[in-house]
Amino acid sequence: MPHESPLEARVSDLELKLNVAEDLVDELNKLLFRQQQQIDLLVREVLELKHSQSKENSVAPLSLIDERPPHY
Repeated sequence: MPHESPLEARVSDLELKLNVAEDLVDELNKLLFRQQQQIDLLVREVLELKHSQSKENSVAPLSLIDERPPHY
């Protein structure tokens, strides 16, 4: 195999760097996708908690006897 010219060496180096950059972009894309899934799940859970909390607040105690004291 003949010795690489400086231009061929530079092109090979750039190709290697491009492959590494593409792999990094793919990994970052996968990470971003997983994070978005987690965010979506957390948003749904917060909305469910708000909904259940509003249901609890809309049901008034029948009398003062049914109400918990403030220290509970």
